Amino acid sequence: MDEQIVKALLKKAIGYTYDEVQEEYTITDDGESVLTKKKIVKKHCPPDSTALKAYLELSPDKSYEAMTDEELEQEKIRLLQELKRQEEKQDKKQKQKTKSKDGESRL
Repeated sequence: MDEQIVKALLKKAIGYTYDEVQEEYTITDDGESVLTKKKIVKKHCPPDSTALKAYLELSPDKSYEAMTDEELEQEKIRLLQELKRQEEKQDKKQKQKTKSKDGESRL
């Protein structure tokens, strides 16, 4: 199975946050469309149990069917920790972006 597909399934399975750009346009008297408002909204895609099931079935590195309940619980904890690390990494990037934008606007 393609590694990119497995990674995409994992991302959808554990949920993720993304930025959505919302733009508003108005029509001028000339009939031209002009951008009047642009805002970036942080959106969250919640974990998807169907994607998790597909990931567990297709994941090439582990056989979840053979795992005990304890091993499955440990894997759940590992995945949740990975999710937390990814969210912290994304938040850190967002804060750095905000700081750099603030610095540019002061110039």
